[in-house]
Amino acid sequence: MDEKETLHHYLRVRRDNLLGKLDGLSEYDVRRPLTPTGTNLLGLVKHVASVEVDYFGVVFGRPSGRHLPWLDDGAAPDSDMWATADESRADIIELHHFAAAHSDATIEALPADAPGAVPWWPEERRNVTLHQILVHMVAERAHHLGHADILRELIDGRAGQRPGDPNLTRRSPEEWAAHCAVIETAARQA
Repeated sequence: MDEKETLHHYLRVRRDNLLGKLDGLSEYDVRRPLTPTGTNLLGLVKHVASVEVDYFGVVFGRPSGRHLPWLDDGAAPDSDMWATADESRADIIELHHFAAAHSDATIEALPADAPGAVPWWPEERRNVTLHQILVHMVAERAHHLGHADILRELIDGRAGQRPGDPNLTRRSPEEWAAHCAVIETAARQA
């Protein structure tokens, strides 16, 4: 795999990981705010899909043709970070798949050194390459996937990228509670 293929692979994996965070949850659980700033799982999916549409579309002169009203001038702040009651889970997941297909087409059509311009970035760093945007979007996805990991664990205790994730220590709920007690003790003693 060359560098572009490697980055594209990691982007695809992170897309799947993020969608997997919605599996098995109720409408309420995917939508409810779990932090003081309103962070929620479905909003994270909506946000990263929206961002991906622009970074692999507008930046490379390949607009998607899809209007995202929450990104309009005058839209309510952070309206890309949550789903209204009228926006179904299926709508947001469809947007996620649309964004992925549009982005994949750009990535496949252009060489890694293809030039682009990010109009919302400062002038001095506006000019980019596809390689830079791939790195940026893999980091963006991973950043928000980390948020989703924590939110999912807060909702139902599911941790890791998938059930049975080999990167997590296997512990019973009682063993996790004991582990947390050790950490709490250390924090209080520090």
